[in-house]
Amino acid sequence: MAAAEEVLGCAPFGVPADRAPEDTREASEKRLDVSPETVEAAFGNDAGESFTDTLAAARRLAAAGRDVAATQTYVALLRQDPTHLAALCELGALACARGHRSAARTAYTQAVRYHPGSAVARISLGNILAANGDPVQARLHYEAALAADPERAEAHQGLARVFPELACETSRGACSAVKLHWEKGFRGHAMVSRPYRGTGPAPSVLLLVAACGGNIPLRHWINDRCYAVTVIYADFHDPAQDLPPHALVVNAIGDADLCGRALAGAAQVVARSTAPVMNQPARVAATGRVANARRLRAVPGVIAPRTVSLPRRDILAAEDWRFPLLLRAPGFHTGRHFVRVEHHEALARAVAALPGEELLAIEYLDARGPDGMARKYRVMFIDGAAYPLHLAISADWKVHHFTSGMAERADHREEERRFLADMPRVLGARAMAALAGIASVLGLEYAGVDFALAPDGSVLLFEANATMVINPPDPGPIWDYRRPVAAAVLGAVADMLRRRGEEGQGLCPWTPLKAEP
Repeated sequence: MAAAEEVLGCAPFGVPADRAPEDTREASEKRLDVSPETVEAAFGNDAGESFTDTLAAARRLAAAGRDVAATQTYVALLRQDPTHLAALCELGALACARGHRSAARTAYTQAVRYHPGSAVARISLGNILAANGDPVQARLHYEAALAADPERAEAHQGLARVFPELACETSRGACSAVKLHWEKGFRGHAMVSRPYRGTGPAPSVLLLVAACGGNIPLRHWINDRCYAVTVIYADFHDPAQDLPPHALVVNAIGDADLCGRALAGAAQVVARSTAPVMNQPARVAATGRVANARRLRAVPGVIAPRTVSLPRRDILAAEDWRFPLLLRAPGFHTGRHFVRVEHHEALARAVAALPGEELLAIEYLDARGPDGMARKYRVMFIDGAAYPLHLAISADWKVHHFTSGMAERADHREEERRFLADMPRVLGARAMAALAGIASVLGLEYAGVDFALAPDGSVLLFEANATMVINPPDPGPIWDYRRPVAAAVLGAVADMLRRRGEEGQGLCPWTPLKAEP
């Protein structure tokens, strides 16, 4: 259960590429509570209806995709019996599916409180904690689940994922204990099917992901209300296993530096399928930071940083570094394990603080404008078209929209608004031509690029790959100028997937989602 929920966005893989580990939107999530009138409506007028019958009704509502009614019914049940394990866990799963992570955590915490020996409750709570950036507490619950059920695959999966986030682990999957969890968690459990809960016909999707992380967050487009989804963990998939019927293959594996094994497995799956594919694995595999810096440097109008991947001992031994120098542990995002080294005397300390046996050494490109502020533009490439997504302006060299202080600077938001309203005018012809060249080299249906502008209008490349996430703007009127832009990009992805799904089904009828009653 946990594995498939993660893929569909209930407990996202790792941390989205432009979102802090803590989900800043949780504070605005709705509490799952209902009025006495709702309780009466959930139970109906028949006072003799049994708890079991009402639980079955809640499950039918959830299976039919009537999430609001199902939520109300589960809450009404829990007013009768706040300790009921199935109702608590199913309410938590439904809250996850609706994006209410705080409410899901409340339900799972209650389930663990009353049923500490339940592996399902422990795993579910562990998944939420891990998604919220708390691997220490998540580990405790996964281990408690294994104490109750030593062979529980989902608990092994959870431990395999959180161990690399803990201070005691210096590399991904390096120790035998972690390798054991990877094998027990995913070997023989690499294919997970999800029931379709939408209305009308929908394409069947084969969703390729990496168990180790580095996946594109897809919860805004691919869910069980829109598609019948089968998830394949490509790094553990058995090539001899038959593929289920499907109309579309979506390769969600995005991080070439982290997911080499998964991309190789995904390529094997794609080779056996005749369905349309979003993001061919071989093209994603070519987007590692070293390879990208080399090949995109050849695009006119692109200034790409010199980038090498070296064992830490070789980084320390080299004498010809130019400072400041950027050091990065491969496979991490949102600025984690990414440092700027100002001079040679600070090199050893910086190397010692980063995980992994090999590190990326990256030439520092000065992204500051005349005002001394660093800028980072993000543009998405969807099915060959370029869409502006955001501009972040910061006094720090490491720029992310969620840490940039844009909320405090009306002038910076106005600059971003102008970029979103008229990207070609703001960037200029040289940068627009460079972006078109980058998109052509990548050759991906879904990708993005982070960059700044050089004084001559060239693109100062930070990264270009498929790991870019499209987050809807936070609540509040100050971000209203961003909402149509984000909606346009999300809509472009949804349209692309719909077209390819229809193509794979032989242009079968498409039924839009109906509004919930």
